[in-house]
Amino acid sequence: QVQLVESGGGLVQTGDSLRLSCAPSGRTFGTYAMGWFRQAPGKEREFVAALSRSGGSTSYADSVKGRFTISKDNAKNTIYLQMNSLKPEDTAIYYCAARLAVTDIPRTGGYNYWGQGTQVTVSS
Repeated sequence: QVQLVESGGGLVQTGDSLRLSCAPSGRTFGTYAMGWFRQAPGKEREFVAALSRSGGSTSYADSVKGRFTISKDNAKNTIYLQMNSLKPEDTAIYYCAARLAVTDIPRTGGYNYWGQGTQVTVSS
């Protein structure tokens, strides 16, 4: 069982930046592929970004490509989502997710473990 704890959400203005963090409880990320997802009010949860097990490969939704960056710090055992040039349409609850990874490929789905979510609100 992997418990994920997100932090870093908040209320910002259009064009601002935020960095979300995700840390596992009691485990390291070594054998897990990681992802970030989001869910806006009245919409289904959607893929945002993914990081391969080693951290060497990434994948992004078209809507955030060039603005968001997923990364990890092995020393801190923490995953980050750096969000720049935020737009009102980025407003959502953001979830960190993990899945056991046999191959070193970033995954856009099939995640088994989820955090509780952190709210990001971008005002216009």
